[in-house]
Amino acid sequence: MNRSTPSARPMRLGALDERASLRAATAFAGVILLGFGLLYALLGAGLGRVLFPHQATGSLIVVDGQVRGSELVAQPFVGEGYFRPRPSAAGYDPMAVSGSNLARSNPDLRARIDGAVAEVAAREGIPAGKVPGEMVTRSGGGLDPHVSPATARVQAARVARARGLPPVRVEALIAAHTEAPTLGVIGQPRVNVVRLNLALDALR
Repeated sequence: MNRSTPSARPMRLGALDERASLRAATAFAGVILLGFGLLYALLGAGLGRVLFPHQATGSLIVVDGQVRGSELVAQPFVGEGYFRPRPSAAGYDPMAVSGSNLARSNPDLRARIDGAVAEVAAREGIPAGKVPGEMVTRSGGGLDPHVSPATARVQAARVARARGLPPVRVEALIAAHTEAPTLGVIGQPRVNVVRLNLALDALR
């Protein structure tokens, strides 16, 4: 009978160890969920609003107290007096971001590009061989708000003619809205079409 008593003690210690491990695991899970799942996200969002308030709220463009768009999202300008952004497979809808998903070998893609080249050449009054590729190819997300300065200049004559402006004034506006590469080395010079068109509308 005395030999059987020592076996009961390890069982009680094992049960205590198991309960302690469970409490520790539960506490650790709570710290992870609250600390990293909630507090870390709130801290990051709060710091973003303080350090980068414009970017944190969507880089919105506000004119006369009204939101006219975002610097990050292209809009479908269609009037002759406006610069055009790149074509969009998503219809410029932020809820349907997508590319065309057509391979370069797809004949439908070739036919669409050929048609777009002819349309742009006729609209801008330039030879088909002078049509910039970005005016007839869709960006990966379909919402790219920028075009190259060269693509903007291709459209300058049409915009100036439609608005009754001297071409040199439109060219100067393009130059004023040409953004340098990020940090001087990342990317290429670019023109935000939304901001450029809003600047056109603001001309008196």
